[in-house]
Amino acid sequence: MLRQLKPKYNENLLVESGLVSRDQGGRLFDRFRRRITFPISNESGKIVAFGARALGDDMPKYLNSPETPIYSKSNVLYHMDRAKEGIRRDDFVILVEGYMDAIAVARAGISNVVASCGTSLAETQIKLLGRFTKRVVVNYDPDAAGQSATERSLALLLEQDFEVRVLALPPVGDKKADPDLFIREKGVEEYTTLLKKAPPYLAYLIERAKKLGVETAESKVKAVNFLLPYVQKIPNPMLRKEWAAEIAARLRLEDPMLRAAFGKAAKERRSELKLQPELVGRVAKPVERRLIQMLAEAEGFRQELARQLQNARLYHGLETEKIFAALVVASLSGQPLQATELAAVLEERDRRLLFEILFEEASEPTWEEAMSCVEALQHRQAERELADVQRSIETNPPGSALRGLLEKKQELMRRLAATR
Repeated sequence: MLRQLKPKYNENLLVESGLVSRDQGGRLFDRFRRRITFPISNESGKIVAFGARALGDDMPKYLNSPETPIYSKSNVLYHMDRAKEGIRRDDFVILVEGYMDAIAVARAGISNVVASCGTSLAETQIKLLGRFTKRVVVNYDPDAAGQSATERSLALLLEQDFEVRVLALPPVGDKKADPDLFIREKGVEEYTTLLKKAPPYLAYLIERAKKLGVETAESKVKAVNFLLPYVQKIPNPMLRKEWAAEIAARLRLEDPMLRAAFGKAAKERRSELKLQPELVGRVAKPVERRLIQMLAEAEGFRQELARQLQNARLYHGLETEKIFAALVVASLSGQPLQATELAAVLEERDRRLLFEILFEEASEPTWEEAMSCVEALQHRQAERELADVQRSIETNPPGSALRGLLEKKQELMRRLAATR
């Protein structure tokens, strides 16, 4: 390229255009040498810059034109000039990361796709999208950078009152799949099916938050604080309230103090919950409280009761899990229970709850009552597992995984019917 352009233009203009660079010695060279070059057009179809992918091991793998008087990366979306009619027609746009993803989706016959050409979506690019539609499906790459970019983009899109869904593609074999790889390996039909079922942005974020863990008060506060900045950016107060209720249900915010504090934070559009986890009251349901009393006091059968609870993992995931774990170990040891020794292995908040339960008035425990409580925990366990399986089904897993989930769902429904 340099050979053709140098006789026609002065060197400073060539460098300013972004097509030519200088080395440390001041000599000119083609900026995009040994690369496949993609022309980047503005929404009017005029070429304003280039992006290029290395053919070999040159770094960086992708190289864009620098900022110039006619090109600012934050003002341009790749493929917008060809996508805008499809976006208007279908009233939504698919937002992907790079050129190859946009080309793969467009070649598959889905024209309403644009690429941000990187992992940072700018406010000016969002305003450009808003001229054509207010509905977006974000389909960034599934790696860590792509997930972070998805979350940053969601925050910006929500501020501009977009309706947003997220398409998180399942792996292809043992590889994480970007749109280009997924369409090449799985075909456009499967991609289109997943596209139509892409969940709302907050459903995607809730699943991300749950990966932080939601078993303890501390982890629930962390999950809530992960989600609050996104809830904060929803302009519509009714929609904020609806999503706050949905989050509370999905994260199982059963503690009254935590649930009320979260609802108030969402209403006031705060980005963080200041509530300290250790101040969150522990909610022990009647069944849990009664079983704890039996493990502490029923000398005749507490060892067998502990064995059943441990084998079925019935106390795992409960707010009282650590108390149960300590009681089960003590009961299985066969030694007389010493409340002070038991309390010594617990954290302060668990210790307070244990003594609160042990000092409650209670009737003489019986094995029949114990088995009734065990059945109640089995029922709750099956309900939690069923809810988790149903959410996994809604993520549109590949065929073999879906069959396994449906079989698991049927098994859990049978268990629930048997414990009613």
